[in-house]
Amino acid sequence: MPSPFPGMNPYLEHPAFWSSFHTRLMVAIADAIEPQLSSHYYVDVETRTDQSDESDEELLIGIPDAIVFAKQSDPSAPAVPTAKEPVVATQSRPETVAVPMPIEIKERYLEVREMGTDEVIAVIELLSPKNKRAGGGRTADEKKRRLILGSETHLVELDLLRGAKPMAILGVRSVSPYRILISRSQQRPKAELYGITLQQALPSFPIPLKLNEAEPIVPLQAVFEQVYERARYDTRIDYHQPVPPPKLSEVDQQWVDELLTPIRGG
Repeated sequence: MPSPFPGMNPYLEHPAFWSSFHTRLMVAIADAIEPQLSSHYYVDVETRTDQSDESDEELLIGIPDAIVFAKQSDPSAPAVPTAKEPVVATQSRPETVAVPMPIEIKERYLEVREMGTDEVIAVIELLSPKNKRAGGGRTADEKKRRLILGSETHLVELDLLRGAKPMAILGVRSVSPYRILISRSQQRPKAELYGITLQQALPSFPIPLKLNEAEPIVPLQAVFEQVYERARYDTRIDYHQPVPPPKLSEVDQQWVDELLTPIRGG
C-alpha cells in the first residue's frame, strides 16, 4: 500500500523510523544516480560517526529505539541495600552510581567522485535531528558545511524534518516545512532552493557535476515511494496516532485529518 501523503510522510520523522529511513533513502538515491553517471564518475555511500552520551537527550532523538531503551536502568539489577539502623561507623561507604556511556551516532551521506582522481565533485546530505538541534552536533555540522561551501565541491542538502532550526540560507522568501538546497560551487553565493509543503509531491532535482557534464536527476518522489514500499512502512505506521512533533498548523492538521479519514475509519 503506498504512502497516503502526496509527498513527504511526516510520520517518518518519528524517532522509531527516522534513523532507518535516513539510511534507506540515501542508499536509494545513490542507486538512482549511478546509472545516469558517465564512466568518469562514481557514487560512494559514506558513513559519518559521531559520539554522544546517554545524558544528551537532544542527540538521542532519531536514534533507534534499541539504543534508547538500552540506556534505561535494568529492573532486574540488584538494588543497593539501604541501612535499616543508624550508621555508627565513621568511615564512608561508596554508593553505586553510573557514568554516561558513549553512544555512536552513524549517519549516511553520499559523495559523487571523479574516477581516477577520487576528487569529491558533489556531497549529498540528508539532514538529521543532530544536524538541526542546537548544541555540539549542530556546531560541528555547520563547520563541515562551511568547509564544503568554501571549496570547489557542490552541495546538495535535503531537509525533510519539520522540527528545529533550518540550516542557514539567505534570502528565503517563503517558509516551507521541507527544503532541498542545490549549491553549485561556481555560482556561489547564489543557490537554488526547492520549498516543499506537506501537500506537495517531492520534486525531482539535479546533482551538479563538472561544467558541461550532463547532470543526473534524482526523481525523489519515485525514490521515496520505493523506500516506503520496501520498508513496509504501511504496516508499521499507526496512522491513528497523531503526527509526530512539531505540532502542525490548524490548516495542515485539518488537511491531514481529512486525508487519513479513510484509513482511520472516522
